[in-house]
Amino acid sequence: MTGREGKGVNGKPAPAAAEVSLQERLAAYVALLRPRQWTKNGFVLAGVVFSGLFTDPVALATALAACLVFCLISSAGYVYNDMRDREEDRLHPVKCHRPLAAGTVSLGEARALLVLLLTGALAGGFSLGTSFGGLVLLYFLWTVAYSRWLKNVVLIDLISLAAGFVLRAAAGAMAVGVGISPWLLICTTLLSLFLGLGKRRHELLLLETQAGAHRAALDDYSPELLNQLLATVTAATLVSYSVYTFTAGHGLYMMLTIPFVLFGLFRYLYLIYRRDLGGSPEEVLLTDKQLLADVILWGLAVLAVLYLNGRGIV
Repeated sequence: MTGREGKGVNGKPAPAAAEVSLQERLAAYVALLRPRQWTKNGFVLAGVVFSGLFTDPVALATALAACLVFCLISSAGYVYNDMRDREEDRLHPVKCHRPLAAGTVSLGEARALLVLLLTGALAGGFSLGTSFGGLVLLYFLWTVAYSRWLKNVVLIDLISLAAGFVLRAAAGAMAVGVGISPWLLICTTLLSLFLGLGKRRHELLLLETQAGAHRAALDDYSPELLNQLLATVTAATLVSYSVYTFTAGHGLYMMLTIPFVLFGLFRYLYLIYRRDLGGSPEEVLLTDKQLLADVILWGLAVLAVLYLNGRGIV
């Protein structure tokens, strides 16, 4: 598999796609899709879960189909982003191993994969409803805008990331035909800001003087500013979730899930400040056993409260 060499960073030629085995080629395609980041699409299921419709087979199947569509469209966004950022990614100690930056997938192959993903996602999205399909398209256009412009503007980059999570949650609720609590949307926004701030802090400390070359907005951040924003958003997230549990109409037993949220936030802060993690939230979630166990227990507790409340038991 041979790609055409282009101009790389500082005028150096970009690496061509290397000759690799079929197994390595497939692995490179899978890596380009970033399947580990599909965990973010769990927000699509918020509507069916918190509405109590997760016990309805039709609603649950629709929500899972919507989640699958967002896995496809988010992967399309990742492919597009990697196509644009392949030169900058070669400056990054971790992102330089991405398939396009490393040259294991050619630009032409990435374009073909992008078209395939877009076609599948939009076809699946509009099959679930015109409004849902429109939100799927809007999400991809937002991804393009983020990759081209928004990620290079300080603070706007963080707000744009949060908007992507809100779109996921809103689209998931729309797919199953339910409303979603404004407090739940606020919690989604704040949690995504929390994760985004941790990611920016990690990038800033990891890249040091090269941070601006990788992402222009990083030159306008400082560790002190990000630390203050993290503290503010952490407090706001906890308060917002607490208010949601008081007002959502699921009974006071939903308050019992607050300690899980508190521990999850504190554990993530510990991993950011003491373990220098946070650059890849999905990686942190999948590799830190305490955090993963906390998220699973929180999910089970929420499902139990919603199920029992829906049957008038609590």
